[in-house]
Amino acid sequence: MTSIKAWVSAARLRTLPLSVSGIIVGSALAYPLYKDRADFYLIFGFAILTTLLLQILSNFANDYGDGVKGTDNKDRIGPMRALQSGAINAKTMKKGIILTSIASLLSALVLIYISFGPDNFLTSLFFFVLGGSCVWAAIKYTVGKSAYGYKGLGDLFVFIFFGLVSVMGSYYLYGQSLDFWVTLCAIAVGNLSIAVLNINNMRDLEQDRLVGKNTLAVKLGLQKAKVYHYSIIIFALIALIAFGVHSDFKIYQYFFILAYIPIIKHLIFVKNNTQAKALDSQMKIVALSTFVISMLFGLANIL
Repeated sequence: MTSIKAWVSAARLRTLPLSVSGIIVGSALAYPLYKDRADFYLIFGFAILTTLLLQILSNFANDYGDGVKGTDNKDRIGPMRALQSGAINAKTMKKGIILTSIASLLSALVLIYISFGPDNFLTSLFFFVLGGSCVWAAIKYTVGKSAYGYKGLGDLFVFIFFGLVSVMGSYYLYGQSLDFWVTLCAIAVGNLSIAVLNINNMRDLEQDRLVGKNTLAVKLGLQKAKVYHYSIIIFALIALIAFGVHSDFKIYQYFFILAYIPIIKHLIFVKNNTQAKALDSQMKIVALSTFVISMLFGLANIL
């Protein structure tokens, strides 16, 4: 029997804080407007649960897809994966993907029902289709012949689902309305999420090129991938400040900028980096910094 430790490793717990960053921001933006809604915290809880399940599903699928394609091999720079190490075989991982997909959809159904009730059929249907699309996107990143992660589209899908859907979708769940400035926050979270993927892809650039995994970093080349990296992060940091200015934040509400410090250090590290393996440590820095920025920015908005 596959050990619990192997499944925990395959779930890649270090990726989970990043996955809920958009939910935290979207919910915090909605809180001042809809804090008196009786089921606010219930919606928040199921939004977090659904997102965590989708991220774990994505990690299982990524492990499976890269494993069966041979992308994860002895030349891989990053940490050993479950299929790659033999801790979990392909058949068992496939079962895990199916079960996690079902759990994700069930959690999404509960979330939709709590948010919209039995009377908003069309809205509920739209969000159910959106939930199904999230499951599809989580699996198809590396699984199958048409895996979009092998065609340089990973960044686009991360931006859509970790940024736009996560922030704007969660905001909409509470009051069934949208605001232009929420879109700016969604773009910021989406860009920071892309940055984590881009670090991974810059680290694996040479190996990915050899096995035919044409990520955006492979298509751009290392130097242009670095410029792209600087651009998306800097835009994200400025966008959150711009939202604060628009919302008339008091000076003390800009304390979330303190979390920019490790991100700025990260940019300097990337600029000076010459060894792909050294980039592995930077994924955790960007992911955790994004989570902390989201928490502090959310708190600032609530205040």
